[in-house]
Amino acid sequence: MEMTAVVLVVGFFFFLLINVPVSISIGLATLIAMLMNIEAVPAVTTIAQRMAGGLDSFALLAIPFFVLSGLIMGRGGIAKRLIECAMALIGSLPGGLALVNVVSCMLFGAISGSAVAATSAIGSFMLPQMKKNGYDPNFSAAVTAAASTTGMLIPPSNILIVYAIASGGVSIAALFMAGYLPGIMVGLALMIVCFIYAKKKNFPLSERLPLRIVAKKVLAAVPSLFLIVLVIGGIVGGIFTATEAGAIAVVYALMLSMGFYGEVKAKELPEILLKSAETTAIVMLLIAASTAMSWLLSFENIPQSLSDYLLQLSDNPIIILLLINLLLIVVGAFLDMTPAVLIFTPIFLPVAMELGMSPLQFGIMIVLNLSIGLCSPPVGAVLFVTCAIAKTKLEDIIRPLIPLYAAMFVVLMLVTYVAWFSEALPQWFGF
Repeated sequence: MEMTAVVLVVGFFFFLLINVPVSISIGLATLIAMLMNIEAVPAVTTIAQRMAGGLDSFALLAIPFFVLSGLIMGRGGIAKRLIECAMALIGSLPGGLALVNVVSCMLFGAISGSAVAATSAIGSFMLPQMKKNGYDPNFSAAVTAAASTTGMLIPPSNILIVYAIASGGVSIAALFMAGYLPGIMVGLALMIVCFIYAKKKNFPLSERLPLRIVAKKVLAAVPSLFLIVLVIGGIVGGIFTATEAGAIAVVYALMLSMGFYGEVKAKELPEILLKSAETTAIVMLLIAASTAMSWLLSFENIPQSLSDYLLQLSDNPIIILLLINLLLIVVGAFLDMTPAVLIFTPIFLPVAMELGMSPLQFGIMIVLNLSIGLCSPPVGAVLFVTCAIAKTKLEDIIRPLIPLYAAMFVVLMLVTYVAWFSEALPQWFGF
């Protein structure tokens, strides 16, 4: 068992180091580890069966729908209206543009369900504006990268759907409700850092807009924000499932972007559909390969062995949960969220439950933890997108990211050790 685990880990990181794609690295490492115990034909057949079985889930149909709706709304002028709404409401506060950046990323991330999409859409507009108003470009890029990850917690979130499958049946609706409060807490923590930064740098305050203009900007953003109400309200109310909600989100996004706003033309749809198919294929291959690896881990009894080892290290739940978080932070800096959730949920969820943590609370903890990895070097996807938009170097934004990391870590600790933050809303709505 120990040798299988070593081969699996060493093989995976070896393939990553030679620039093999993550999904292929996972699949090859799994195959090599299996070949240690069984012959080639049964090993390949088993992996193929497990990969196909990992995709045989009705809940996974929600992912391509939400990916497509996010791409449509990303092209449909949604980001611009959300930014104008946030600017009208909080733009006159100290550090107004940084606060607007955070709020806009939260809103667009929640609507699109993608941190990279939020980084691209919001960053393309906000980063030049912040630079023009005297903000340090590196700090502006750091704020965008950190804030864009809040969409992983605020529903509809694809990664929460992935966790629901990996955990063996946690309610998607309950996870969606559980993500709201922690996601908002992360956003508020980042805004506090931005506020302190602005006061320290003594930025001039923007002029407060007349109430008439504020109302106009807010009303213009209401149709976009209604998508969240439509999707979550329908799921919580039992009107439709998460998968059906994804399909409804696509229809609503088309109506809004092509009809109401008129910023997406019919000739653009083939390109959007192709991009959606590419993104979905990448995600599904990651899920399939990670499912095969998770099966091998379970077959070799590695999760149980690691669980026993962690529980022997200490009888203090605080220490063990802190160790799990630190390990996941390291993992998140090297591994994409989807395979990380699929691989490490079966490993650490039994330990967390042994310590009295519910699967719901653990799900929010692991997603928040890995969200920090999205904006952490060396592999954090949103970092590279942000650097490209801001025309800055990766090493230059690490220092301004440190206080933002600290703020996110504080929220992570609260979510880890106080179940109320994750479970209050689901309990309130009867989940």
